[in-house]
Amino acid sequence: MASRGDLGSWLTGGSVPTGETGGRDRLGLPASGAGSRAPLGRRVVALCVDWALAEAISFGFFGRDPMVTLAIFAVMNLILVSSVGSTIGHRLLGLQVRRLGVEGPHLVGFGRGTVRTLLLCLVIPPVVWDADGRGMHDRAAGTVIVRR
Repeated sequence: MASRGDLGSWLTGGSVPTGETGGRDRLGLPASGAGSRAPLGRRVVALCVDWALAEAISFGFFGRDPMVTLAIFAVMNLILVSSVGSTIGHRLLGLQVRRLGVEGPHLVGFGRGTVRTLLLCLVIPPVVWDADGRGMHDRAAGTVIVRR
């Protein structure tokens, strides 16, 4: 048996289907378009672009040392995400890392950027994500990757 709460109310305006005016997801982000959560495919491609750049820099200056590549990747992520909100891979794919639930400028900052980068480099946190599609590194830092 359906109750009044199941059907919505004219007082609350009822429910608005996702994608129409007022459509927001559980994080309060737009359901689509600029500012909406970035799809997994784009995030993975951006990560691959960033890793390839770190690998190229490592190989060009230091030989093929995986720990140097990881260090370069970490420094690139820390500096770029903390200061401008996106790595080179994010920028090429139209993505941005933003603080979640903050009005005005959404810059991540050095502290959150450090937490996010350290967990990202551990590999396991980024591949374990929640129902909202955020990896553990983004949850711990209070960030989300969105479309620009």
